[in-house]
Formats: sequence, structure tokens, C-alpha cells
Amino acid sequence: MTAIGTRAPARAAPAVPPGPPRLAAPVLFQRLVTDRLGLLSRAAERYGDAVRMTIGPKSIYLFNHPDHAKHVLADNSGNYHKGIGLSEARRVIGDGLLTSEGELWKRQRRTIQPLFQNKRIAQQDTVIGEEAGRLVERLRAHVGAGPVDVAREMTGLALGVLGRTLLDADLGAHASIGHSFEGVQDQAMFEMVTLAMVPLWLPLPLHLRFRRSRRALYRAVDLLVAERLGRPTDGGDLLSQLIAAAREEADPRAARRRLRAELVTVLLAGHETTASTLSWAFHLLDRHPEVRERLRDEAVSVLGDRAPVYEDLHRLTYTSMILQEVMRLYPPVWALTRVAQRDDEVGGFRVPAGADVMISPYTLHRHPAYWEEPGRFDPDRFDPGLSSVRPRYAYIPFGAGPRFCVGNHLGMMEATFVLAMVARELKLTGLPGFRAVPEAMLSLRVRGGLPMTVSPA
Repeated sequence: MTAIGTRAPARAAPAVPPGPPRLAAPVLFQRLVTDRLGLLSRAAERYGDAVRMTIGPKSIYLFNHPDHAKHVLADNSGNYHKGIGLSEARRVIGDGLLTSEGELWKRQRRTIQPLFQNKRIAQQDTVIGEEAGRLVERLRAHVGAGPVDVAREMTGLALGVLGRTLLDADLGAHASIGHSFEGVQDQAMFEMVTLAMVPLWLPLPLHLRFRRSRRALYRAVDLLVAERLGRPTDGGDLLSQLIAAAREEADPRAARRRLRAELVTVLLAGHETTASTLSWAFHLLDRHPEVRERLRDEAVSVLGDRAPVYEDLHRLTYTSMILQEVMRLYPPVWALTRVAQRDDEVGGFRVPAGADVMISPYTLHRHPAYWEEPGRFDPDRFDPGLSSVRPRYAYIPFGAGPRFCVGNHLGMMEATFVLAMVARELKLTGLPGFRAVPEAMLSLRVRGGLPMTVSPA
């Protein structure tokens, strides 16, 4: 108790995180453009779990501790809106679930949430098994016929699954969707690194490509809507739900914009992360043949020669461990960015209102305090029979808090079935001298594709 007539000692003001000097801004900007993962990794290694990097008019606060992630993403999530990268992407993909805020986001989440209930996901096992079987046959056609771009194949697979499980539509008829997203992603990242200060109307080659890609995406989603209106269903799919929600809008033009934005977001988020995870998985399996053989043994033991069903998920234990380790090393969403709405304190460091805050699963998943030999691929880290002393927020491949990825269970079932079925039948081998380079776009993908040869398992 404080004595009468004396003051309690003043609480020390929160510290400012350490970081590179302002004079380093040109170098930081260059790395933001060319090597985003290296920029974050070097910053965390040199300055610790809290870093402030000033680049032009922005100061980016990188927090790299599980407690920091918990505070920003969960405990005080209401103070943090979507930030750098996704806020700029709003100019590109509109106000979909990835970029919206407040009541609009809550309304969109309520619309989409029922489609991801466990009971409904379990009913998609046959569809996913069929699409995985088609993938196996497409890959089998390349045995002895030269390399195939596995990343492209995974994109096609993920779009096929997305179309049938969520939209009750055949996206194979819209083959240009994957290519169009390339132009959209390039523009979104350009918006991020230039802080959205370059007008879209300038006739730059990147802008022209983006406008072509956006028009192609809008044509595709408009056609999907027109097809659905001409072929009504029982309304149990996401496309029908989004159309019904759009009809509640008073302004038809606003309703059309919203529907387009939400469909583009579903198409992007619904295929990109799964495709990138599977691509990295096949790359790592090629580099670790002992893991690949153990995976194949489990697939043969559990599945025999049949397609997987929902109940197999808890039996394909090692397959799940592999995927968890893949997402540790190459989390599909490599950065979770936010903007502080009010002054805050994170881990004893001051975060002013308006500051750009970043939680990076990529650096957090490689934090040496929580992961032994963090750069080593070791699925046994996730053996459910071993007790883990790691903090909950040391591993956040699907994000955390209210914006936790709504499609995580569906994506994991898809990736598990595909990995098991391909490994059971085929062996994918990287080309001699090929180096898989991670490219930090809206997801963490393999730069330039993943050429591999196919042979029987």
C-alpha cells in the first residue's frame, strides 16, 4: 500500500521496438520488393521478437512471439483491422471475406460458416476422392513422357475440388481462372510494396495485365452466377447462398459488385492455399525419400486399393503429420498483417494507432526457442503420441482468433486424401539441379512452378 501523502511510482512508458535505422529504408524497400521472407527472417534474427522497420511513410511492427500473436490476433483482435497487402488488395479484389471489416465481414462470415460444418464436410469425401483419382490418372499419363508442372496440376485439382464441394459447379469449364489469378496476385503485391501510391489508370504493363485478368475473372464469376440462375439447386451450396444474400441488397449495382468480390475471394482463398501446400509437400517428399516410403506404407495399409473416406482421416496419422510439418516450414499464409485502430501495447512495446503490425507464421514457425533445428523437415514433431510443450500460438498455419481460416478442415481433408492417393500410386521426382524457391505472394508458393517427372511408386 502506498503511504498517505506519497504517489505510487509511475509506470514506465512502453518501449519502442528496436530495428534498422531510418537510413536503411532504401535497402529495406528493395528487400520488400525482392525478398520478403529474407527481410522478415533477418529482422527477427538480428533484433529479436519485436522489430520496427521504417520504410518510407510507413513503420512496420513485426512481432514474433506466441504471446504477441495471441494478443494481436485473438485477445485484442477488435483493435486490429486487415493491414498492408490485404488493405491494398481491396483495390484489386474488392470487399470479400479476406479484406472486409466490421459488420460487413460478420455478415459474410455468417453466410459462409454453415458450409463448413463438420457434417457437411464429411459428406464431401466422395467428391474429393474422385477429384484426387482424376489427378492420379492425369499424372500417370506423364510416366515416361517428360516433366509435368506439379504446381499447375495442384492448382487444377484444388479448383476442381472447390467447384464441386462449395459451388456445385464445374470449374474445369473455366480453365482461365488460375491464369487470371496470376495477374491479380502480381498486382496485389505491387500495391503492397508501392503502398498503393501508383494510380491504377497508368498504362503500365503490370496494370494492363491486371485489368485483363480482372475482366476475365469477372466474366467467369458472372457466368457462374448466370449458370446457377438458369439451373436452380436446393440452395445448399455457397454460390446459391451468396446469390441469395446479394438479393437482399437495395442497390442492384452494389449487389453485383459485392457478389463479384465475394466469389473472386472464395475462388482465390479456396484453391491457392491448398495448391501451394501440396506443391511444397511433393517437393519435400522428393528430398526425403524415407518420409515418402513411410507415407506410401501408411496409404497402402489404411486404404488398400480403394478411395479414402472421411473416417480414414484419423487413420492417416503420418500423412497428417507430414502436412503439418509442410505448413510449418512453408505456411500457405506467410504473413498476417493488421493496422492498429487505437494505441496499444504488445509485449511491453508501444504500438501507436495507425501502425502497420505484422505477425509472420513463416518466422514464428522457425523460431529457435520453440522448434529444435527449425530448418529441418521432420514430420515426427507432430506425432500425436508425443506431448508438446510449445505454446499454442507458436504454430498458426490457419491464422488465429475470429479470422481463423473457416475452410481449414475441408482443406486438410483434401490435402490428406491427395497426398495419400498420389504417394500410393506414383513417385514424383524433381529435375536435377532444380531449386524450389519460395515466392511470398498472397500465398507462399513455389516460384515459377514445380517441374517433376512421374514414375510408378
